[in-house]
Amino acid sequence: MQEARLSPRCGKEDMSRIGKLLIKLPTGVTVKLAGGQAEVTGPKGTLKTKIHEKAEVKIDAESIKVEVPDQNYGNIHGLVRSLLANMVKGVTDGWTKTLELNGTGYRASTTGEELALALGFSHPVNIKAPAGISFEVKENKITIKGADKAMVGEIAAKIRGLKPADPYKLKGFKYEGEIIIKKVGKAVKAAA
Repeated sequence: MQEARLSPRCGKEDMSRIGKLLIKLPTGVTVKLAGGQAEVTGPKGTLKTKIHEKAEVKIDAESIKVEVPDQNYGNIHGLVRSLLANMVKGVTDGWTKTLELNGTGYRASTTGEELALALGFSHPVNIKAPAGISFEVKENKITIKGADKAMVGEIAAKIRGLKPADPYKLKGFKYEGEIIIKKVGKAVKAAA
């Protein structure tokens, strides 16, 4: 019978490749920790998130480091680091998602903080932008911008869900760069 051996890489030092990476703080970005919450402030706004109690966040003048001393909670190491890195990027550069609208008669326009869509329904669809989100429309391409990555993605998914691209005629919303494989419709039999 063979003996089970642990990999030499197994250990506390190699818990998470992502988690071990430092997050560099650009100038003008401040991070505060209080009561199990992290608050990141920058030129594009302020974001808050709850930090897992087993994660230790160490803030220095130029970087943030995340550590998880308990090996049983190694799965949160990379998660906490990614959440903080996304917040830092969001308050400095912001996040964007672009949707393409295809189809005859399908139109999109913005009126202030509202997105007006004509999608072939009997009524126009109006979507009000939540706080921190803005819409931009150019040639039936809708760009959703904001500091919070999760909020930008959620709004983009809701808009896409109104009329997802049809695989037969490719009419509807698709993400920019998304590849939809076109299906062949039913063949019409010739009369004998």
